[in-house]
Amino acid sequence: MQGETFLWLVRHAVVDCPGGTIHTSDAPADLGDRTHLEAVRRCLPQNALSYASPSQRTLDTARALRFDPISVPEFMEQNFGDWTGRRHDDLAACGGESYTQFWKDAARSRPPGGESFEDQIARVRHGLRKIAPGLATLVVHSGTIRAALCTALDIAPQAALRFVIHPLSITRIDRLRDDWRVVSVNQNVTL
Repeated sequence: MQGETFLWLVRHAVVDCPGGTIHTSDAPADLGDRTHLEAVRRCLPQNALSYASPSQRTLDTARALRFDPISVPEFMEQNFGDWTGRRHDDLAACGGESYTQFWKDAARSRPPGGESFEDQIARVRHGLRKIAPGLATLVVHSGTIRAALCTALDIAPQAALRFVIHPLSITRIDRLRDDWRVVSVNQNVTL
C-alpha cells in the first residue's frame, strides 16, 4: 500500500458490566461521561476515515464520538474461548491448571477454545493493512492497541503486554512508506 497512514487508536469506553469479567463481544459501553467523550472527540481528526472492532462496546464508543465506523473483524479483542463471559476470580479459584499455566506465558498461551496474544497480533497486523492511506481513527480494544504497538515497534509480544491502555485513551502511530512511527501511547485527555 502506497502513501502514509496516520492512526488515532482509541480504546473504547469502560464496559457497562461487572469488572474483572472477560467480556463477550455484545458487552455494551458505559457512555454516561459525555464530558469525557466530548474531550476525546475534540482531540481526533473529524475528517478521518473511521474504523472499529465489531464489538458492541467499540461501536457504541465510536458512535458516541460521532463516527460512523467501518467494522473490521481483525480488530476484535483477543478470543478467550471457553473463558469468555467468566470472571477472572472464578477462573483462578476453579479454572484448574490451564488458567494458572496461561498466565506464565500470556503472549503464547491459548485459553481453551481461544487464541494467543501472538495470534491476535497476526490478525491485527492483517487488519492494519486494510487501512487506507491518510487519516484514520480506530476505536478498538486494549489488546488490539497493544498488538498494533507490537507491530509498529517490532517488539516481542510479551513486551507489548506491558503497555497500559486506559479506557478512552488515545494512542498515535503512523505507518510511513518504509517503517512505523510511534507518536504517543495511552494519552489520557484532560477534562
